[in-house]
Amino acid sequence: MSELRVQLSESGADAERLDTLTGYLRQELVQLDVGDVTALRAGPPPPGARAIDAIAIGGLLITLTRTAQGVRNVVSAIRGWLAQGDGSKRTVRLELDGDVLELSEVSEKDQTRLIELFVSRHAGPEDE
Repeated sequence: MSELRVQLSESGADAERLDTLTGYLRQELVQLDVGDVTALRAGPPPPGARAIDAIAIGGLLITLTRTAQGVRNVVSAIRGWLAQGDGSKRTVRLELDGDVLELSEVSEKDQTRLIELFVSRHAGPEDE
């Protein structure tokens, strides 16, 4: 199992809108063959602060099996979310095992190339 960290953003979106958009994407992702999709937790509280379980607005933590198809399915759903921006600039940052992929306003051809490269680096032994 691997953990894919996802951070969504949209230009001009306030915290409430971003939370709503994240919820929509989460609903799509739980339909896929993934272990779990949860809110991404914010970092630990500063020293001396009360420990609370704070979430990172716009963040998701996806637990998935380490297969190229699983990663590809998740990225495909995220790519669909990007396309639904209705003119708003949306950005998605993906992080898997320290490898980062950021998708925003690049051509479809470039997105496909970057995604395939990212997926190929994280294919499990059964995919090779």
